[in-house]
Amino acid sequence: MTLPFPDPLANLIFWGVVVLLVIVVLVTILRGIKVAKPDEAIIVTSRQKRVKGQDDPLAETAGQRVVFGSRVFVKPIVEAFFTLSLRSRQLNVQATAQTKDAITIKVNAVAVVKVGGSESMVRAAAQRFLNQQDQIETSTEEVLSGSVRSIVGQLTVTEIITNRSALQGQVLEAVRDSLDVQGLQIDTLQIKEIDDDNGYIRDLGRAEAARVKQVAEVAESIARRASEEARIAADQAVAEAQRALDLRNAEIQKETDKARAEAAAATPLAAAIAQQEVIAQEEINAGKRVGLRKQELDAEIRAVADAEAYAVQKNAEASAAAAVAAANSDRDARRAAAEAIEAEGIAERNRRRSAAEAVEAEGVAEKARRIAAAEALQAEGEAEAASIRVKGNAEAEATRAKADALEERADDLLRQQVIGQLPEIVRAASEPLSAISNLTVISSDGSGTEQVGQNVASQLVTANQIMKDLVGIDISQIITGRATGRAIGEGRLEAEAQAAKPKTSAPKAAPKHAPTEPGA
Repeated sequence: MTLPFPDPLANLIFWGVVVLLVIVVLVTILRGIKVAKPDEAIIVTSRQKRVKGQDDPLAETAGQRVVFGSRVFVKPIVEAFFTLSLRSRQLNVQATAQTKDAITIKVNAVAVVKVGGSESMVRAAAQRFLNQQDQIETSTEEVLSGSVRSIVGQLTVTEIITNRSALQGQVLEAVRDSLDVQGLQIDTLQIKEIDDDNGYIRDLGRAEAARVKQVAEVAESIARRASEEARIAADQAVAEAQRALDLRNAEIQKETDKARAEAAAATPLAAAIAQQEVIAQEEINAGKRVGLRKQELDAEIRAVADAEAYAVQKNAEASAAAAVAAANSDRDARRAAAEAIEAEGIAERNRRRSAAEAVEAEGVAEKARRIAAAEALQAEGEAEAASIRVKGNAEAEATRAKADALEERADDLLRQQVIGQLPEIVRAASEPLSAISNLTVISSDGSGTEQVGQNVASQLVTANQIMKDLVGIDISQIITGRATGRAIGEGRLEAEAQAAKPKTSAPKAAPKHAPTEPGA
């Protein structure tokens, strides 16, 4: 290979410069290659190209390139690049607003916002937030809060609570245009909480909560009643089953006792029957022996006299009759014993049946007694209530009659009280005279003592006039009327007594005597 320079040092310097240039080019190329992450966009700016019209929307972004999730080569010196995060940002939106029905509420919501994924939205966001990307949350929160307040003012509290999705949709629809201009978009918006400081929202649900609570309590009481009824029915079923079991056990016991009694009576009865058969066989054997003996006697002592043969025959017949009688007596005794055992079994069976019937009758009587006690207690309560009611009515009538009597005879009572106070009135009128220790009466006609009584009488007349003027009661009229009424009453009583006496013959006239003159 031909060297460019004859001097080795110059050649070395030349090749060193070449290698250095190659390294610089490689480093520049490598540094110029930029890779956009999945959650970011790279904006490459260069010299702005001219466009035909200044009103063209592409005039502002003519020198910009937007790269998503790929690599791009940024030309050194002539181009520059910037990164814009596309990650989602969670916002807590809090707004206090007044509803359509003039209720101030607080709305807490959660929103997820991010820079839009199109080139136009990235360019719009870059123009506004490239060097202050931390302001995206604050700006979006303000926009959302204003939209929430404006939408809440158009709805009532009930509409907001019952249809939160409508509120979310209206808020998203309201902020979409303003966020599109800023290159932002909202992924989700959720109303987290709606509350007020006056308890209005809580009070809205109290009626429904009370209704639900009432329904729950009614359902609980119905369930409790059904459970209690089921328990009572189960207890009744158990009692009935127990009663049926007891009755069945009694029947089984009765049948068992009957079978035992029959079995107990069967053995003596069988023995008696067997004994009867033995006795019958013995009677046959005795008859045969008698016949055989008779034949033997006829053969041996045919020559014996007829009397002895007759005696022997009678003795044999008597023996046979005695044996038959003994066998019959034994049979009758055994039969009586069997019948007594059978009667004892029947009596035991009847006794147990009577005991079972007595237990059942006692249960029925206890039930009737409790029913009668409950009815008596109810009747006693009703009687006591009726007595209290009658007593109250009687006391009310007595009070009413007393009031009517007081109203009708108020004047008479007042007059009666005045008459009762007459001694005190006279005593009060004469008290000034009783306080005088020495009284000198000067009279020209000798009637000084009478003058003192006249003074007391004049005081009583004056007091009577004062009472008449003040309360309208004339003591003299009261006394006169009382005396007149008493005289009339006594005369009427005397006339009624005379009329009540039985009519008798007129008595003899008393001898008339001349009146005795006074001093005769």
